[in-house]
Amino acid sequence: MTGVRATAALFGLLLILLGLFATATPALAAEDDPYRISGNVQLDGEPLEGVALTIDGPGGEQEVETDAEGQWRVGVPERGETYVVTLDEDTLPEGIAVVDAEGADDTPNVKEVEMGQGGRVTVNFFIGEGERNVTSFFDQLIQRIIQGLSFGLMLALAAIGLSLVYGTTGISNFAHGEMVTFGAIAAFFLVGPASLALPWWLGYPFAVILSAVLGFVLDAILWRPLRRRRVGVVQLMIVSIGLSLALRYTFQLFIGGGTLQLPFSAEAKIPLFGAVELSVIDMVSLAISIIVIVGFALWLTRSRMGKATRAISDNPSLAAASGIDVDSVVRVVWIVAGGLAGLAGILYAYYRPGIKWDMGAQILLLMFAAVVLGGLGTAYGALVGAIIVGLLVEVSSLWIPADLKYASALFILIVILLFRPQGILGRRERIG
Repeated sequence: MTGVRATAALFGLLLILLGLFATATPALAAEDDPYRISGNVQLDGEPLEGVALTIDGPGGEQEVETDAEGQWRVGVPERGETYVVTLDEDTLPEGIAVVDAEGADDTPNVKEVEMGQGGRVTVNFFIGEGERNVTSFFDQLIQRIIQGLSFGLMLALAAIGLSLVYGTTGISNFAHGEMVTFGAIAAFFLVGPASLALPWWLGYPFAVILSAVLGFVLDAILWRPLRRRRVGVVQLMIVSIGLSLALRYTFQLFIGGGTLQLPFSAEAKIPLFGAVELSVIDMVSLAISIIVIVGFALWLTRSRMGKATRAISDNPSLAAASGIDVDSVVRVVWIVAGGLAGLAGILYAYYRPGIKWDMGAQILLLMFAAVVLGGLGTAYGALVGAIIVGLLVEVSSLWIPADLKYASALFILIVILLFRPQGILGRRERIG
C-alpha cells in the first residue's frame, strides 16, 4: 500500500514538473498584451496627475492613473476589437470636467475606440470648466449589486460541482478551474466563426455535454483507480495540481495566449432603471443560472440519485453499508460537476468578456473561497458562499481598485472562518 501511495505521489509530481516545463518553454510562454491604448490628460497645457481611467474590453477591466506628465497607457490583448475608455471625473480638480468640444455628447468622459491593425490607439479628452456627468452612489451600488449577483450565480455553478466532488470523494480538485476553461473553449470551437460554426442553441448544450464527458473520463482513467487503491487525500491533491498545470498549458498550446470571443459578446447595454444597464446576454445568463440551480436543487432533494449523493456526502461508510453503490454515485457526481463547470465557463466567457487559456485558474481561489465559506461538502453552502463572494467582489470595487476586488472576498473569508470555522452552513465536527 505504501508503494501505491508513493507511485501516486510521484505521478502527481511528474504532472507538476510537466506543467512547470511548459511554463519555461518559449513556444508556450504567456504573451504580454502586445497592443496599447494611451493618452494625455491636460488642462490649459498643464498635465493633470492622478486622474483615474477605466479601460473595459477583451481581457477584462483595467484601471490606470495619469503620471506626473499627465500620460497614461495600458496593454490590451486583441486587434479589431472595441474598447471603452472612461475617465473618472471625480478625480479631476474641483470645477473641472470633461467637456465635449461640440456640446453634443451627453457622456464626454466615455469614449469607444477600436484597436486597428497598427496596434496603437491614442485617446485624449477635452478638459475644461463645466458640470460633471455624475452618477449617484446609490445608482452605482445597485448596478454593482446586480453584477455581483450575476457573477455569484455563475460562480455557484462551478463551486457546487467542486463541493460535491469534495463531499463524496474527499478530493480538493485543483483542476476544477481547467474544467471551467474547457467548457468555454469547447463552446468556441463549436459555435465560433472559424470552427464548426454551429448555431448557439445547438453548440452550447453540446459544449456542456462535452464538459460532462470530460468529468466522466477523468474519473474513469484517473480518480477511480486511485480511489480503489485508497490513495491518501494529500497525494490526490498533488495529482490534481499536476493535472491542472498539464491541462492549462495544453489549452495554451491549442488556442495561444490571446483572447477569443464568443458570438454576441459585444452586445450593447440596455438601460433598465436609473444607471442600471444590462445586455441581453447578461439577462439570459442570470436566467440560465437561476433555472439550472433550481433544477439541480430539485434533483438533489427529490431524485433517488440526489438523495444517495447527499447520503454519501454525509457518511460514505454508512451509505455503502446501507446498499448504496458508491462508485456509481461518485461517477454521476463527476459527470454533473463537469457539466456545471462547462456551463459556468461559457457564462464566464461572456462576463469577462473573452476566453483565455488560464481563465479558470483566475477564479479557482474564488471557487474554493465560496465552498469553504458556505461549508465544505455542502452544495447549498457552495451556493450561498458563491453569492456572497460575487457580491463582495463587485460591490467592493466602489471603494478599492478593481485589481484588488478579488482580494476583498478572500479577506472576508478569513474573517468569517475565524468566528465560524465550519462555514455558514457547515456542521461542526468533533476531532479526537
